[in-house]
Amino acid sequence: MADTPTAAPTAELSLDQLNLLLQLGDSALPTGAFSHSYGLESYLAHGTISGEEELHQWLVTYLHTQLTCTDALVMRWMYEGHSSPPVLDALLDAAVVPVQVRAASHKMGRQLARIVPELLPSAAAPRGGWPRHYCLVFALAGHAGGVPLLPLLQTYLMGSVTSLVQNAVRAVPLGQLAGQRVLAALREPVSAAACRALELDEDDFGTTAPGLEIAQMRHEHLRARMFMS
Repeated sequence: MADTPTAAPTAELSLDQLNLLLQLGDSALPTGAFSHSYGLESYLAHGTISGEEELHQWLVTYLHTQLTCTDALVMRWMYEGHSSPPVLDALLDAAVVPVQVRAASHKMGRQLARIVPELLPSAAAPRGGWPRHYCLVFALAGHAGGVPLLPLLQTYLMGSVTSLVQNAVRAVPLGQLAGQRVLAALREPVSAAACRALELDEDDFGTTAPGLEIAQMRHEHLRARMFMS
């Protein structure tokens, strides 16, 4: 794999590429995503989210701000060779203000970097090693597998909201069927977000909802916690 990969044209997925995406996006992939709520637990503790509708609204906000304008945009830059992995890591370190969220991305990134050579034995780490942040390792894994950018972004975004819905099923508590209804309602927003990430520019990077960041920072001060972020 080159240090700064060049974008592959969007094309129909081969079965092997589809299988790779299904494996990367599988919630059973041992990255530790089940340990993180990305601020959701703070909202639960304050009673802001108590059911299906509130969860859906929160996920849409999270999807259209941090997930799209930070994670998906920097994944596109990684995939297209916009900058080197260390530069993009530094940008994410600066943009992701809540300490727990930044630490979660680093921990999951390290774990995914250990897994990628098992999924893709031919995948070589960039010079200097894999990036620190999870979304960047995910982007490089997809590129190494020849996956076109758009389905790669869509898989990342859908996997992210799926993990959060599964955590909400445990924490709200939310019924399994309610969780699946939330995911079904998010399919179209996720597709729109992946397409939008292809059109964003540098001025959009780091766009977030202040209330979301505050909730993420408050998490470490909760009296009782199920999740690490």
